[in-house]
Amino acid sequence: MPKDSPYGDLPAQAFWKTGVVQATTQLPEQIYCKKFAITKSDKIVTAGSCFAQHIGRVLKLRGFSVVDREPPPPELPDWRHQAYGFSMYSARYGNIYTTLQLHQMVKEAFRASPNRPLVWEKNGRYFDALRPAIEPDGYASIEELTEHRRLHLDEVRQCFLEMDVFVFTLGLTEAWQHRPSGRVVPVAPGVIAGSYDKDKYQFLNLSVRRNLKIFRRFLKFLDRHRDGLCQPRILLTVSPVPLTASASVEHVLVANTYSKAVLRVVAAELAHSSPFIDYLPSYELVTNPVTIPQSYGTNLRSVSDYGVSRAMGCFVAEHDPEGSMSIDSSATLLSPATDDVTSDQSAAMAIACEEELLDLPDRLP
Repeated sequence: MPKDSPYGDLPAQAFWKTGVVQATTQLPEQIYCKKFAITKSDKIVTAGSCFAQHIGRVLKLRGFSVVDREPPPPELPDWRHQAYGFSMYSARYGNIYTTLQLHQMVKEAFRASPNRPLVWEKNGRYFDALRPAIEPDGYASIEELTEHRRLHLDEVRQCFLEMDVFVFTLGLTEAWQHRPSGRVVPVAPGVIAGSYDKDKYQFLNLSVRRNLKIFRRFLKFLDRHRDGLCQPRILLTVSPVPLTASASVEHVLVANTYSKAVLRVVAAELAHSSPFIDYLPSYELVTNPVTIPQSYGTNLRSVSDYGVSRAMGCFVAEHDPEGSMSIDSSATLLSPATDDVTSDQSAAMAIACEEELLDLPDRLP
């Protein structure tokens, strides 16, 4: 490259050949440089789409202080935790796929009294529509559901009051909104419970502008209710998990590209605008064309242990440099703690993702 060109003095990471093609076995150089420190004494709250479960697991394995305000009961086996929404995030809220879902949850958690619950019914059982997967058999009564939701929101509020660091994975732009209440649900009605009524539910596809507006409102709301507490640091990621299905009019491949592009821009805008918001390039590391064959499972959606290891390797390198994490040999990184599990138990311990229910055979044309 001629020295009189503006590209002449750029470092190796600025070029595709040296920054990507020739960086296939280790983390690409300078792909992530931390904006602030995250230590093992910091109280970390995690939330987001299903990929965020991987991040929480790795942080725990590395010895970071991940908050868990709703731990599982002692009698529940480890392999059953996720089926009941335990050990996934810092509270039992399940997957939070959109910025709108995050904002509405935190607003309700700080209300003097919770909103009237949005209830779905199936086979005489009742489901909390805002976290329908955390009780696979539903509740026996609306009163029981309401009380469980009240207790849950108390713990959510404590999470956001005590945290030092908030790790949030942006997952989707598509959402379903309950028209009468304005609330969004994590999965379309009728997939887990309830039924779809076009007069009661509308499809949303959140733009860059709207996502930014919502997240900034969330930040202002949080700052107001954490009055007097230190400024929390926020680490954003974008989920590399593609859409299972799209309710837009576009092909799912086009819809997925739009969704991920929007969320990546949102993460960049937020990180560039604040010294307290950082971006971890997990999306880029998993979707790197050099490593895609190793980064995904056979369904081309589920991120493999290798992909997770690459995605989190840059975090480890910056925030836990004295630790070690193999980037090329990660087959056991997220494996069960014991070998004494059945194949059904192992499957139950996999990442819980309501969106995958859209891909069940009886839902395909």
